[in-house]
Amino acid sequence: MTNPLRAARCLLFVPGDRADRFAKAAASGADGAILDLEDAVAPERKDAARAAVLAHLRAGGEPPALLMVRTNPAATPHGLRDLLALIDARIAPPALVLPKVEDAGEVRLVAQALAAAGLSPALLAIVESARGLENAPAIAAAAPTLAGLAFGGVDLAADLGAALAWDAMAYARGRVVAAAAAAGLPAFDVPFLAIADDAGLAQDCAASRRFGFAGKIAIHPRQVAAIQAAFAPSAEEIARAERVLAASAAAQGGVAVVDGRMIDAPVVRAAERIIALAARKGMSTQ
Repeated sequence: MTNPLRAARCLLFVPGDRADRFAKAAASGADGAILDLEDAVAPERKDAARAAVLAHLRAGGEPPALLMVRTNPAATPHGLRDLLALIDARIAPPALVLPKVEDAGEVRLVAQALAAAGLSPALLAIVESARGLENAPAIAAAAPTLAGLAFGGVDLAADLGAALAWDAMAYARGRVVAAAAAAGLPAFDVPFLAIADDAGLAQDCAASRRFGFAGKIAIHPRQVAAIQAAFAPSAEEIARAERVLAASAAAQGGVAVVDGRMIDAPVVRAAERIIALAARKGMSTQ
């Protein structure tokens, strides 16, 4: 299965009971538009949201952004209804977001139930509890259709009794990124909640990228452009990556030096990732 999240940088949430916003989210410039049946929908609106999302899926079409749906947790009544609705309708979005995943068995159960109905959406598992964090490596390797992990920092902070701050969440972020990397998957960071704080968002994105996240989840369309820009390789990064690969090829396995620094295998792999991302996004040093 080709991973549809491999080149994604920004995934945008939109409430599942606001069908009037679905098209706007798809055209926002985000790589993925997540129709949310969970936190963005009040309990009394869950059934209406599920019906709206199913109607949107049946309507079909190819939006600019990857169409995704976040269900409620699989072990809850609303989560079971979400999954059964998809299975009964024999329809699924290209990607399904699974919240509050706590062990690999949850991912396997969902993947197997969908597969039995002839459905194989890519899965994005959100790690947002102490138990989920402990089991993150197993979750990342749970199913062939798993396409990425997301860091659910808000719920995790509450579960830990910790602050949603970079120092307090450093270990948790690192564990999610490492689990995803070990499984060859991208990891996406928690949304930045201060919608009007552009400077804060830029700082948060820069820190996320330094930690190794491939992208970030957005909760408002105004955040999309900043997130996309923050996680895109710069022209300077692309140019250096090209020099690294050229020098490595010329050395034919021997020692190479670029910009006064020795080039080894990990540096080459990092350069290959930058070039691959630039190619997928149509970037160039020209």
